[in-house]
Amino acid sequence: MNWGLFEGLLSGVNKYSTAFGRLWLSLVFIFRLLVYVVAAERVWSDDHKDFDCNTRQPGCSNVCYDHFFPVSHIRLWALQLILVTCPSLLVLMHVAYREAKAQRRRANGDDGRRVHLEPGKKRGGLWWTYLLSLVFKAAVDVAFLYIFHRFYRNYSLPRVVKCELPPCPNVVDCFISRPTEKNIFTLFMVVTACVCVVLSLVEAAYLVGKR
Repeated sequence: MNWGLFEGLLSGVNKYSTAFGRLWLSLVFIFRLLVYVVAAERVWSDDHKDFDCNTRQPGCSNVCYDHFFPVSHIRLWALQLILVTCPSLLVLMHVAYREAKAQRRRANGDDGRRVHLEPGKKRGGLWWTYLLSLVFKAAVDVAFLYIFHRFYRNYSLPRVVKCELPPCPNVVDCFISRPTEKNIFTLFMVVTACVCVVLSLVEAAYLVGKR
């Protein structure tokens, strides 16, 4: 996936954001997006191939892997990053719409005032769009933190899992590839998501308080 396109689009949101919003974007790009692209994808690239069970029964390892890993970490993180950045693009589209409307007014000879691009001067529909985008971003991160906790208790992977699902002949031991490394990256992504939730809520409180 071309994550550079996301970076190019969202970089324009910086000039419409508050200081908290700029910090949130920096955290998403540096500590979440870059870590995902540079390191996390490679760590999980061998998760299925190197999931070994101590049996040669055909289909046993596939069934056990699907049971213990219903959705891959890397795919959940990709979906999370897409959903959490979409509200920022919505703000950008709203600003572009208001600027186009002002240009049409100027072309018709009206006194079309420029859209308020300064963060402290947000008002009207743009203020509501920005506020709702903050709430949505925080809700997305919280929802995915809950999903991860449901799928992977305490956000950690065990070194060995025991499986007795058919067609396995009996209780077999299955070994996860590089569990320590994966646990470190999982903890890192969880912590950064929590920080992003706090920043979004703080920015929302700042906007409401200033209004």
